[in-house]
Amino acid sequence: MSQLQFDPSAPLVLGGDLGGTKTLLALAEAAGDGLRIVAERRYASRDHADFAALLADFLDGRPAVRAACFGLAGPTDGASARLTYLPWTLDADGLARRFGLGRVRLVNDFAAAAHGLAGLSDAQAPLLQAGRPEAGAPRIVVGPGTGLGVAGLLPEAGGWRVVPGEGGHMGFAPQDETQAALWHHLYAQHGRVTAEDVVSGPGLARIFAFLHGRPRNPEEIGSAALAGDAGALAAWRLWSAACGAFAGDLALHWLARGGVWLAGGIAAKLMPALGAAEFLAAFKAKREHRALAEAMPVRLVVEERLGLLGALALAAAQAG
Repeated sequence: MSQLQFDPSAPLVLGGDLGGTKTLLALAEAAGDGLRIVAERRYASRDHADFAALLADFLDGRPAVRAACFGLAGPTDGASARLTYLPWTLDADGLARRFGLGRVRLVNDFAAAAHGLAGLSDAQAPLLQAGRPEAGAPRIVVGPGTGLGVAGLLPEAGGWRVVPGEGGHMGFAPQDETQAALWHHLYAQHGRVTAEDVVSGPGLARIFAFLHGRPRNPEEIGSAALAGDAGALAAWRLWSAACGAFAGDLALHWLARGGVWLAGGIAAKLMPALGAAEFLAAFKAKREHRALAEAMPVRLVVEERLGLLGALALAAAQAG
């Protein structure tokens, strides 16, 4: 755990990024010149039966917190939530009372991620496609991980209105014969096939099993692809193309002339080494709207803490 000395005069805020694989928590001092993270920790989510136990471990011995915001992988009304891929339920008022957190806000994890975009440097989100960005135009963030997160950003009063959603659960749209065969393969197992069934970590494993007839977990596939394994590379290329097609479809839906940010651990780990050729080819393959897709800037978010940084920013806004 990283920790610095606390400044008792600065309001302390708590942020969290809660996912099916990992949970990131941080405390930050909210000062006039921004946020200073003073304590931070990463947890394996499935090692904990519920979020309250995990939070109790993190806050043990910490000073009082003025406000908190937790971004979580699942739908929420801001007051209560249940994670999609964990048996965790959260109640904002209950957490505030139990841990003395002042105000607590729950948001979708990709709403938090969207709020974190403004603080990224070019090194934290390098360009995949320069495009021709339009200031004040809509933006989107897409993040394949344990699931498939989506959020939009619309210009509003000199800032941005974040519109979260469950776009990852839209139907998967095959783009070629191989993807059509993959759709039939998955439909035979479970019925309706969603984009998340393919464009996610578990989706990478499903693609590998479809291509090669044997199971392999996403981490093994990624490591094998980086080592040059032909079977893993074939799975990666199909996954990357499906991801690019989905991101491009969303970009057209939102008319995201302000930019597209590709987040999530899979792309951040593999694309810098393996390239984005399949992703970009599929992103731009929009028939009569190819020129529009080519004009949209696309960035790869390599900063793992995007959602955490957004949650901290939201918590600071609540702290007053």
